[in-house]
Amino acid sequence: MSEIPAQTQQTATATVQGWLNDFDKALQAQDIQRVLSLFNEECYWRDFVTFTWNLKTCEGKDAIQAMLNATLENVRPSNWLLEGEATQNGDISEAWFTFETAVASGKGYLRLKDGKCWTLLTTMQSLHDYPEPRKHNRPKGAEHGANKQRETWLESREREEAELGYTQQPYCVIIGGGQGGIGLGARLKQMGVPTIIIERNERAGDSWRKRYKSLCLHDPVWYDHLPYIPFPENWPVFAPKDKVGDWLEMYTKVMELNYWSSTECQNARFDEAAGEWVVNVKRNGEEITLRPKQLVMATGMSGMPNVPTFPGAESFAGEQQHSSQHPGPDAYAGKKCVILGSNNSAHDIAAALWEHDADVTMLQRSSTHIVKSDSLMEEVLGPLYSEEAVASGLTHEKADLIFASIPYKVLPDFQRPAFEAIKQRDAEFYQRLEDAGFLLDFGDDDSGLFLKYLRRGSGYYIDVGACDLVANGDIKLRSGVGIERINPNSITLSDGSELEADLIVYATGYGSMNGWAARLISQEVADKVGKCWGLGSDTTKDPGPWEGELRNMWKPTQQEALWFHGGNLHQSRHYSHYLALQLKARMEGLETPVYGLQPVHHTS
Repeated sequence: MSEIPAQTQQTATATVQGWLNDFDKALQAQDIQRVLSLFNEECYWRDFVTFTWNLKTCEGKDAIQAMLNATLENVRPSNWLLEGEATQNGDISEAWFTFETAVASGKGYLRLKDGKCWTLLTTMQSLHDYPEPRKHNRPKGAEHGANKQRETWLESREREEAELGYTQQPYCVIIGGGQGGIGLGARLKQMGVPTIIIERNERAGDSWRKRYKSLCLHDPVWYDHLPYIPFPENWPVFAPKDKVGDWLEMYTKVMELNYWSSTECQNARFDEAAGEWVVNVKRNGEEITLRPKQLVMATGMSGMPNVPTFPGAESFAGEQQHSSQHPGPDAYAGKKCVILGSNNSAHDIAAALWEHDADVTMLQRSSTHIVKSDSLMEEVLGPLYSEEAVASGLTHEKADLIFASIPYKVLPDFQRPAFEAIKQRDAEFYQRLEDAGFLLDFGDDDSGLFLKYLRRGSGYYIDVGACDLVANGDIKLRSGVGIERINPNSITLSDGSELEADLIVYATGYGSMNGWAARLISQEVADKVGKCWGLGSDTTKDPGPWEGELRNMWKPTQQEALWFHGGNLHQSRHYSHYLALQLKARMEGLETPVYGLQPVHHTS
């Protein structure tokens, strides 16, 4: 980062300080017109829980006015203070600030354009009356003095494990014990919310261990920390799946989570009269009924595997498997392997099969966004998540908030220049892929990888080497075609041609998370909450209308006391904080009037 001249920084700081003072006075006076006068005509206010008890972006003055009309009297915001110095980037002044509401302390990030607000982020950090036992509030651990009823730490843990779910009911049940459920479970444990995590695998981390053996994280370590315990400084930049699995297993132990492995949720229903869920589970063969007040689906952002059906599939003499079931390449040396799909899993599996001497063909039905891992690191993630960013004082907590401070409406404008630079930087690489017949895109509006991920959760590959195999023909490619029918020893493609096959891997992605709600609760509840994920951008696989936030994620849904938690490691870490605060506030009986509960436009 270039040094900012001291005079420029002083001017920016004075500008922001003056704005915050005016903002504070106008809010305290509940003078909404005066508040609005401090905003530009194009303006965005993104709020995480503090004003709305929701994750909500207000776009434009009318939306901000409506939000303040509904919330200001209850929230009673005050004490807006600049944190550190402001910075000046062109005509934009940026700064951190802190503030308080009637029940919580908050932190935010502000961008002023010509002295008026362009973007404002407000986030809840802690509840006044219920601080987490961290730092100055950390528990003593040792109990000094004499006590005939003394209970050791181990005895206390064993008692909790024996009671919770049996003689004591949890306040919250999390279905899914992968990275999302574990991270949220840690937040809730710290906040004193009795929680049980339900996981059908035998061990924490098995959802990673059981994937194809070449799987590694495609996101860098600085982006992937879990809450409270960052990865150590010698952790690899891209962690292999079994290493991630072991870390998650360790984490559940040291964070003292009530983690029920080898446990399957059979079904769940909301008991309206009692205001609680009835969750039937089978734990190590024993049937148990849990009655939590809150139910969280942490079954993976991707939801249910999409397994296509084709005429003749039942006649196939070889193996067919979804990418989530693929065991790895070892058994397929010399076999003819066909992979339907051209995104992350398809490339990873294809490369591993080729390394093990399989004959591999990739079927690419539609265009894919490809970005080289190094280019993504340097041009896109590096300014916020890298060793250099850490050295400049940018913790991952701060990086998360800076990224969150960019409203989704303008995020494409922030992302496009970086992906334009990547296009130029890797022009020869892209040309080689196109020469091989690969169909490329950079998203419907050229905004690149993260927008594609937010809009549809699919359609991209972060290249860690497989693309060279495609470009030089080692991995054979058939693009612009799909499967017409499956024969005993071959596949007929939509162009009429035929491919011999011993193995078919369906790297065809996943459906919406509410598919799990349909399976475990009911189709009625799944339709009531609607589709999870997507912004309503009216781009491919993300139909409008515009929503402004991810559908149903980490926030209240149309079904009382039902929540959805997921996303990549970065999102699971960051947004678990706000979901945990919402659950804690409800457990303590605080008033949590939700503003802007999103209507349902799409059921799946």
